[in-house]
Amino acid sequence: MDNDKTTSSGVSDAEQVKVTPHDLRLAAWTCSLGSALEYYDFALYSLASALIFGPLFFPQQAHGLAQIESFGTYFIGFAIRPVGGIIFGALGDRLGRKFVLVTTVVLMGLASTLIGALPTFSSVGYWAPLMLIILRLLQGLGAGAEQAGAAVMMTEYAPRERRGYFAALPFLGIQLGTVLASLVYFVLLLGVRTSLRAGFGVSHSLSVSSLSPLRFTCA
Repeated sequence: MDNDKTTSSGVSDAEQVKVTPHDLRLAAWTCSLGSALEYYDFALYSLASALIFGPLFFPQQAHGLAQIESFGTYFIGFAIRPVGGIIFGALGDRLGRKFVLVTTVVLMGLASTLIGALPTFSSVGYWAPLMLIILRLLQGLGAGAEQAGAAVMMTEYAPRERRGYFAALPFLGIQLGTVLASLVYFVLLLGVRTSLRAGFGVSHSLSVSSLSPLRFTCA
């Protein structure tokens, strides 16, 4: 008879004992930082859709309609998030949570960086909003997968009596990433007389540098 008790997350007590305090701290930093980086990128897009994307990608429309279309691309990222959670959740069961976490952060960072490098409607016409929508879908897949995967990973790593505390840490990272994105836009737009295109490119290109800290936390 098997004496191991299985928790609601599918992790037995025997497996829980194998997690050292160092592993638990590393997992907490990885998941929290990963969530912060993911939703830094995700929040950058929300701010850009309100301030920048309308005139850059939908200039052929009246101002109000261009703004609605810009917010429509913003909504797409939220609509696709459950699909990302399902796809990458299944991959996490097979390949491991850590691998999927790194993959989703890289996916989000690359998509955000490519958004910053996109040509505008004045350069390539309707290809510009089409590419924007595709990259936004990739952002949504990464964000949905990371949020679910990070919470599950912390639930699996944490001891039973502190499971709620550690599972909440990735959501703290989400809020920190959102605040950081707001601060980046505040600094770029406050008193800086640059074109919309320049501010848009700089803010999203910061996603490249945001990937480097994760390399150390996931080592």
